[in-house]
Amino acid sequence: QVQLVESGGGLVQAGGSLRLSCAASGSIGSINRMGWYRQAPGKQRELVAVITSGGSTNYADSVKGRFTISRDNAKNTVYLQMTSLKPEDTAVYYCKFVLGVITTYDRWGQGTQVTVSS
Repeated sequence: QVQLVESGGGLVQAGGSLRLSCAASGSIGSINRMGWYRQAPGKQRELVAVITSGGSTNYADSVKGRFTISRDNAKNTVYLQMTSLKPEDTAVYYCKFVLGVITTYDRWGQGTQVTVSS
């Protein structure tokens, strides 16, 4: 069983920074890709950023140039460095690991609240 544990959320003023972490434990095997998603009240969950096993990254247009996703393979951990935060970034942030090689499956973190005050 693979478990993901997130940390790093909190309350920050607009223009500030936060760094989220998501660490996997258990029978992990191969990690295909890692990603961060967010869900604001009344809205659907949306992709924020993803990083593949090869290190390629992709970002939502709304966070390009402000957020950076990275990974530490030795620690089975993915990070999301968030800078120049805006009130519209307020949401619950979830990490997701896609595990396996030929047959893949998803694991989600429990979510961490990020609140940006104006």
